[in-house]
Amino acid sequence: MESSDFLRVYDFSGQTIAVTGGGGVLCSELCRALAGCHANVVVLDREVALAEKTLASLAGSKGRHRALFVDVLDLAAIDKAVQTILTDYGRIDGLVNGAGGNHPKATTNPEQSFFDLPVEALQFVSNLNLQGTILPSQVVARAMARQKQGVILNISSMNAFRPLTRIPAYSAAKAAVSNFTQWLAVHLAQEYSPDLRVNAIAPGFFLTEQNRFLLTDKETGALTARGDKIIAHTPMARFGTPEDLVGASLWLLSPASKFVTGIVVPIDGGFSAYSGV
Repeated sequence: MESSDFLRVYDFSGQTIAVTGGGGVLCSELCRALAGCHANVVVLDREVALAEKTLASLAGSKGRHRALFVDVLDLAAIDKAVQTILTDYGRIDGLVNGAGGNHPKATTNPEQSFFDLPVEALQFVSNLNLQGTILPSQVVARAMARQKQGVILNISSMNAFRPLTRIPAYSAAKAAVSNFTQWLAVHLAQEYSPDLRVNAIAPGFFLTEQNRFLLTDKETGALTARGDKIIAHTPMARFGTPEDLVGASLWLLSPASKFVTGIVVPIDGGFSAYSGV
């Protein structure tokens, strides 16, 4: 392969990529990276203000970008957004299932034992992460199957490899996302087209609004006991930044990985490789 070929596979000109949770800290960075590679980026989020903020940050880049409301647990809302995309752009080349998260009431702590976790909170976390990945995939993959081509990138977690203390619902849901990634990769390739690919990334520990005050002290910014443990078990000795997700994500969305499907790539600073000794 010539060096010019390597550059060309990361040129997303003319391709349309939809990103759920595109208003969030991690996925907004991915939206900017895709726009920088000339993709048409469709920012999907149930928080329209956040989606619009991400959209504003794409100004000046090549491609045609827009923001749309989507609740990833509302099949009708997903279908409406996808039909809008197909009408405006003609096709969807990539889907990033970035919507997800935890819930405080689904987290154990000194005041809330595992035995007291309310079923509503457990269901919320399970639905948001797993169904919030499956439902957009159903709608978008139907369009991709007609095209005989397309790429889906799911967001799993290091919790899927080794569950973390305190967050049982989130760990279990992300393990299910990894399993679903493998299942869908096989299903689409065998039943519809070998040019339909599904992969996932598994971020390690990133400072987001969701977990910031589990890992750092709100007043001083110093590491909490939990944060200390994480850094001690991360060979690179730091938390991840949103930019750290970009390289692997672009690779999995691009033709550079055209013979790769059904994998989950850890992006964790070596956390999964370290035994603690």
